[in-house]
Amino acid sequence: MTTRPIRIAPSILSADFSRLGEEIAAIDAAGADYIHVDVMDGHFVPNISFGPLVMASVRKFTTKPFDVHLMIAPVDPYIAAFAKAGADIITVHAEAGPHLHRTLQAIRAEGKKAGVAINPATPVSALENVIDDIDLLLVMSVNPGFGGQSFIPAALTKLRQAHALIGNRPIDLEVDGGITADNARAVADAGCNVFVAGSSIYGGNDPATYQPRISAIRTAASTRLA
Repeated sequence: MTTRPIRIAPSILSADFSRLGEEIAAIDAAGADYIHVDVMDGHFVPNISFGPLVMASVRKFTTKPFDVHLMIAPVDPYIAAFAKAGADIITVHAEAGPHLHRTLQAIRAEGKKAGVAINPATPVSALENVIDDIDLLLVMSVNPGFGGQSFIPAALTKLRQAHALIGNRPIDLEVDGGITADNARAVADAGCNVFVAGSSIYGGNDPATYQPRISAIRTAASTRLA
């Protein structure tokens, strides 16, 4: 189990886009640690979300870190724009380009924390040669592109492998896809400390429900399995 602080990162992909700023302010007030921003291009993944201009327009609604997950390819031409739009952490996919090390250098050059995501079919070993160049490792527990999918159980094995690869390095281990209060304990036991949750927090888009849902995931993740 991780010794790093548990962080809950609600995904605004499940927010009500007609009042996106208010939805971000609501999860901030409800106890979110990060604001997870899923950026999709309709090319790398089969869906389109939004770009840096939209992100910049809602940056003022919170001071919490923007955890920006770029599901786009090519990714390098857009790093500076998302950095300028208010990203604090920029995560790119290992599968999105041929020069991952160069991409990570570009993120660091913008003064941002650098993350790498791996899809369900990508082995953790793909990150062995860049592990010392990242601040966050994101294991996808669904195939990226859509919210509301079910957690892939094999992700638990990958999380354990990723946790072992990280070792004592100051790197956050994040999971994204199908996270609920029901599986957060097993995920934390596998070494994860940053939990992305979309529909399990934003479902129904009633701000009154956000705080208890965030608390339920945090409490479950903080409780060691017997």
